[in-house]
Amino acid sequence: MAGSMASERPGGTGGDRGGPLIITEDERLLDDLLRLCAAAGTLPEVAYGPPAPAGGWEAAPLVLVGEDRAARLDGAGRRAGVILIGSDAHDPGLWKRAVAIGAERVVTLPGDERWLVDRIADAAEGVGPPALTVGVIGGRGGAGASTLACALAVTAARSGRPAMLVDGDPLGGGLDVLLGGEREKGLRWPDFAASRGRVACGALAESLPRLHALRVLSWDRGPEAAIPPEAVRAVMAAARRGGGVVVVDLPRQIDEAAAEALAQVDVGLLLVPMEVRAFAASRRVAAGVRAALRDLRMVARGVPGTRADLKPDDIANLLELPLAGELPWEGGLLEEHSRGAPPGANVRGPLARFCAEFWERVPADGGPASGETRGGGRA
Repeated sequence: MAGSMASERPGGTGGDRGGPLIITEDERLLDDLLRLCAAAGTLPEVAYGPPAPAGGWEAAPLVLVGEDRAARLDGAGRRAGVILIGSDAHDPGLWKRAVAIGAERVVTLPGDERWLVDRIADAAEGVGPPALTVGVIGGRGGAGASTLACALAVTAARSGRPAMLVDGDPLGGGLDVLLGGEREKGLRWPDFAASRGRVACGALAESLPRLHALRVLSWDRGPEAAIPPEAVRAVMAAARRGGGVVVVDLPRQIDEAAAEALAQVDVGLLLVPMEVRAFAASRRVAAGVRAALRDLRMVARGVPGTRADLKPDDIANLLELPLAGELPWEGGLLEEHSRGAPPGANVRGPLARFCAEFWERVPADGGPASGETRGGGRA
């Protein structure tokens, strides 16, 4: 990731699994590795020889082995997460020693410092598979993209998935308001404006308001309406490292900051109301989004009081997008919001049913859902 290597941890410390095990007697290398562990925000254990069989070798989330001590580990049990640190990447002997101890990678310093800091931090945080990240974009203003984004996140959380909702539209008024949590304590986007490099995923989640069993990164009601692209990149990367599901409400106008969020989206949903003007606007939005997002799908939104001349399959074909589904108009959402219910709370309503079916269809890798084809049809 671009930016400084320093680990910024707003609202917490992360690193719940403990730091790596360092095995070296090279004082210069040890100083370098201690500095990199500090940059990753974790405290390592240091061993000057082979660790005891029941000691840190098995328990550490990551083992950093200096080339000066690799030969003494030939008899150690094989385990994942062993990194061999050397000085010359072209030294054949270094690679032979890596094979002998079962190292997953050989790194040399200082060239691989940034990669190693991220790997140390990942191990300390217990990072697993990245979150499936879904972006929602309205084909025109008032299409209901924010409502759909909230409902998708609420539905994912209700099913037991770790879920985070990210408000990517600074002019949308704040998704915490839509969820009835504008008074909840926690950080909002302006608090992350100075973030660079690596943000700890656990600390990010802990710092955000928790609403309806999900974490929400929203805008506040202040005048600030711009976040540096570098900060968006750092925060979005941390959100994805947290695993589970991340849903992003994206603006229709893609500026540099929105492009950073869009670059980390796996699946995009373009919400298109079934009316002629919305189709015309959606074509422009789709053209701008497709330049940065490979997997963009159309959701057909029902509109009350309009004729059914426009068919979802036809519009999807004209937009050259796969049809992710049809979302009928649901009256009464405003009344439910006034009673404190979030979008998607009514599990029998069209909105919640659409979201539940979407999460059932979309695979964990974010690829095309089963039964969907290019051009809007279904196989």
